[in-house]
Amino acid sequence: MEINVEKADSLKAEANEYFKKQDYLKAIPLYSAAIEHNPNSAVLFANRSFAYIKTECFGYALEDASKSITLDRSYVKGYYRRASAYMALGKTKLALKDYETVFKVRPNDKDAKLKYNECGKIVRQQAFEKAIAVDSLKKSVSEEIREMIDNMAVESDYSGPQLVDGKISLEFMESMMETFKNQKKLHRKFAFKILLDIEDFLKTQASLVDVPIPDDNKFTVIGDIHGQYYDLINIFKLNGLPSPTNPYLFNGDFVDRGSFSVECILTLFGFKLLYPEHFFMARGNHESQTMNQMYGFEGEVKSKYSMQMASLFTEVYNWLPLAHCLNQRVMVMHGGLFSRDDISLDDIRQTDRNRQPPEDGIMCELLWSDPQPMNGRSQSKRGVGIQFGPDVTNRFLERNHLDYVIRSHEVKADGYEIAHDGKCITVFSAPNYCDTMGNKGAFITMNGKDMKPQFTTYEAVPHPDVKPMAYANSMMSLFG
Repeated sequence: MEINVEKADSLKAEANEYFKKQDYLKAIPLYSAAIEHNPNSAVLFANRSFAYIKTECFGYALEDASKSITLDRSYVKGYYRRASAYMALGKTKLALKDYETVFKVRPNDKDAKLKYNECGKIVRQQAFEKAIAVDSLKKSVSEEIREMIDNMAVESDYSGPQLVDGKISLEFMESMMETFKNQKKLHRKFAFKILLDIEDFLKTQASLVDVPIPDDNKFTVIGDIHGQYYDLINIFKLNGLPSPTNPYLFNGDFVDRGSFSVECILTLFGFKLLYPEHFFMARGNHESQTMNQMYGFEGEVKSKYSMQMASLFTEVYNWLPLAHCLNQRVMVMHGGLFSRDDISLDDIRQTDRNRQPPEDGIMCELLWSDPQPMNGRSQSKRGVGIQFGPDVTNRFLERNHLDYVIRSHEVKADGYEIAHDGKCITVFSAPNYCDTMGNKGAFITMNGKDMKPQFTTYEAVPHPDVKPMAYANSMMSLFG
C-alpha cells in the first residue's frame, strides 16, 4: 500500500474520537488502518500504544511505543507510552530510564519531573523491600501476627460480627456480608484470624486440586471479580449462597481495580474456611505483590487496616492453588495453556507455587496466557505468558484425557466466550468492569453427570460512590 498521509490523518481523527469516548476496541483498528497508510508516523504508533494500555494489552503497547521511538527519537510521547507499558508490566527500572529521558528533554516540565521523581521513589522502595526480604532470619508476617493476635483487644464499641471460639459459622458469614454491604469493617483481630487460618489450610493443598462432582450435583465456576463486592453479592442472590449442596470455584482475580476488594477477599476466604471441600479458589495474576501495589489492593488494605495486613495477604496468596480439575474431565485455570506441548497434569501438581509469579514457565502461563483464534502460539499481547491456538488446546486435552478447559482473565461483552470449537471457554464475572466497559458478567454452572456448561449472564448492580482504582498506588498516575 502506498503512503497516503491524508487518509492516515483522517483515520487517526476518527480513532481519536472513539478514544475520547473510551471505546478503545473501535479506536485500535482505526489506528491500525492509519498506520497501514502511513507506517512512518511515530504519532500513530504512540496513539495505538496508549489504546493498547487502556485495554491491558501491555505487550502490544510496549512494542508500539518502541516503534514510535525508533521512528522519531525526539518524540517525547513515545517515551511516555513505553514507560507506562513498562510500569504495567512491573518493569520499573526500565520505566525510570524512559522517564529520565523525558525529564532531560523537558527539565522545566512539572509533569515530567513529577513522573520521574515518583517512578524513582518506587524503584528505591522495591530495592529496599528486596534487600530486607533477603534476610533469612526475618520472621514471616504470619509468625509475627500469631505471636500478637491473642492480645489484640476488641473494643467495647465494636458492634460487628465476632468469631465464636475462633471458628467461622454461616451466621458469622451472613453478618459479615451485611456489615460489608453497609460499608463497615470487620474487626482486624477477626480479619487476621481468617487470614492465618486460610494460610494453614492452603498449605495443605496441591498446586492442582482435583474436584469430584457427583452426577446430580450442580457446580458453579466464577471468573474475575476484581473487587466488585456488590456484584459478588448479586451472584449469590442469583445463584444461591455457597453450601455443601451449592459448591463454587472462584477462578482468580478476586481483588484490584474495584475498590471493595477487601470485602470480596474476606468473604471468599470465609466461605473457603466454612466449606473447605465445597468451595474452591484459584490464584489469578492479580493475586501478586506487584499487581496489588499498582492496581489498588495494597492501598485499600493499608487504608482499611494496615501495611502489616497487606503483607500477610501477599504471603497467603502464594499458597493459592494454580488450577483445578473437575471430575477428571475439565481443567480450570485463570489464564491459559503453555509454551510447550508436553505439559501434564502431574507437572502442574508438582509446580512450586509458594512464590511471586515468575516471568515464564508453567506457573506464569497458567496465570497470564490467552487463547487466540489461529493455530499455533504467538507472543502475548500482555507481554507476559503466551497466546495459544485451537491446535494447542486440542493437543493438551488429548494428552491429558480432558473434555475442555475453562479460563477467565479477559473481559468479554457477554461475560463469557466459547472458543476453539467449544474446547476453550472464557468466563468473566465483573460486569461493567471498572464502571466503564459496559460488559455483562457471567458464571458457568454444570452437573457432574454430563459436565455440560450452562451460562448465566447479568448486569452490574449499583454500588456506593467509591470509584474503581480509588486506592491505586501513585504509580498509576504515571499511566496518564
